[in-house]
Amino acid sequence: QVQLVESGGGSVQAGGSLRLSCVVSGYTYNNYCLGWFRQAPGKEREGVAVIDVGGGSTTYVDSVKGRFTISQDNAKNTVYLQMDNLKPEDTAVYYCAADYGMDITLFYGGTCPMDLAQYNYWGQGTQVTVSS
Repeated sequence: QVQLVESGGGSVQAGGSLRLSCVVSGYTYNNYCLGWFRQAPGKEREGVAVIDVGGGSTTYVDSVKGRFTISQDNAKNTVYLQMDNLKPEDTAVYYCAADYGMDITLFYGGTCPMDLAQYNYWGQGTQVTVSS
């Protein structure tokens, strides 16, 4: 059974940094999409960054480009989200999620989707709070 466990959330002041970790276990495939998503109070969950775990390509939502970096350590089965220059509007619960291991080229046109409906396995979330 696939399990994802996030860690690394916390409280920081604007301009600060945090690194989130997502440890993935139980996955038999080496090729799947993994994404970081966030949900702020009263708002819908949105995609932040996604990575093709097999190929390494990444995609970011415009609001975090240049500030957040998604990366992976295959030896540790871990995907990271490095968040720099944090802003109060980044405050949210952050979730990592993985898809079923679909053929990325066939099903997604070569790029992992930001659409959370395509992701099937979810972690429990970790709170990130940025104060001004």
